[in-house]
Amino acid sequence: MADYVGAIDQGTTSTRFMVFDHGGNEIARHQLEHEQIMPQAGWVEHSPFEIWERTSSVIKTTLARAGMQGSDLAALGITNQRETTVVWNRKTGRPYYNAIVWQDTRTDRIASALDRDGRGDVIRRKAGLPPATYFSGGKIQWILENVDGVREAAEAGEAIFGTTDCWLLWNLTGGTEGGVHVTDVTNASRTMLMDLETLDWDDELLGFFDIPRQMLPEIRPSSSPEPYGTTLASGPLGAEVPLTAALGDQQAAMVGQVCLAPGEAKNTYGTGNFLLLNTGTELVRSDNGLLTTVCYQFGDELPVYALEGSIAVTGSAVQWLRDQLGIISGAAQSESLARQVEDNGGVYFVPAFSGLFAPYWRSDARGAIVGLSRFNTNAHVARATLEAICYQSRDVADAMEKDSGVKLEVLKVDGGVTANDLCMQIQADVLGVPVSKPVVAETTALGAAYAAGLAVGFWSDREELRKNWNEDKRWEPQWSEEQRAEGYKGWQKAVTRTLDWVDVE
Repeated sequence: MADYVGAIDQGTTSTRFMVFDHGGNEIARHQLEHEQIMPQAGWVEHSPFEIWERTSSVIKTTLARAGMQGSDLAALGITNQRETTVVWNRKTGRPYYNAIVWQDTRTDRIASALDRDGRGDVIRRKAGLPPATYFSGGKIQWILENVDGVREAAEAGEAIFGTTDCWLLWNLTGGTEGGVHVTDVTNASRTMLMDLETLDWDDELLGFFDIPRQMLPEIRPSSSPEPYGTTLASGPLGAEVPLTAALGDQQAAMVGQVCLAPGEAKNTYGTGNFLLLNTGTELVRSDNGLLTTVCYQFGDELPVYALEGSIAVTGSAVQWLRDQLGIISGAAQSESLARQVEDNGGVYFVPAFSGLFAPYWRSDARGAIVGLSRFNTNAHVARATLEAICYQSRDVADAMEKDSGVKLEVLKVDGGVTANDLCMQIQADVLGVPVSKPVVAETTALGAAYAAGLAVGFWSDREELRKNWNEDKRWEPQWSEEQRAEGYKGWQKAVTRTLDWVDVE
């Protein structure tokens, strides 16, 4: 068997390709950003062509730099930004419209209409999700209603839908020349269109959005010995490699963090924050604003479920400081700037750029910086930005404890923001529990590699994965209970200032 496993990690702001060995160690990687297209307020789009071009490029560059061939890979896995919606023509391979990104809020009227007439309760019961702009169903409906010719093409079986995993799978396995149109249960569970119990598209839910069933991909397990398909020798890998795994990025991080037993949880810090708790084969319904989602399904085993708290804007708030405000030149500078002050100076920043996600689910909210006085500087704003990442995670952790009865004892963390030492210390202080980071912090790609490798016997079992997990760093809480309570009280007050800002019909 080949010595390595490859993983494509197609994220919100960039795409990377990584290669791992038996020990779960990173052997090689390359990463490229892609354009964030914002045609108007609340709209966020990506070019599907650019995403495919970037994916091809990072694969070729990684292999070339490492002196490797595609044939050195035993299997390939894909992990991806979830909910982001691509609709393309299966005959020409051309997208009808840009990919509509999960952060996009143009479907707020669709989402609020579902809640007004009771359909929202059906979606919550069947799909485990609240009607929200976040998920794919409304985005597909918007494209069908607003882009000329798409509805007719969909009804004729020519226009097809997929999240970015599906788009890449189709292109990697041949595209217009026989590319496979499949997705996995984790990505399908983020559409508002899949029944969590049957793991199949649901006709009643499809009817709510008036989506033709023939647009949708086949739903497969997250990891399967029977490959979704095989990459083409003429493609970017230059070899026929079995594609044996696909998972949404947050579910992949659960696998990468080896949170494979009920009660284990992790928080991924990326463009947004995503805190997931493994609930095993039990489907736990949330009463506190969390999502019920498929965590993973390996082969013909029963699906494993999770409770999830999704936060829209965390790492992207740091990007906003860089790109829109211009007060830092790079993400790393947010830490040095924030360290210039001992606390937030009374300033709170609630980055509700796309409304508030879990546990609030308020599409009428918008971002606000509150508590400013002449005393405050850009350092206080930088500190408040890091605190916002941590307070939003506290909101979700509290809701998770109420839903599950499981009290967090330690928080496993991963993702780019974990490189920010100050932010992770604040996270421990805000939560009042230790925060633990693994040696391989980019666990989304690692999880996709693990799932792909398990499918072909590259790793023999889950216990082998557990042995690979090693702690790199731990942050212990330093705040007093009084500091913690006072800080969180200010945060909750700040959140109320963001509500009812946008009129949603």
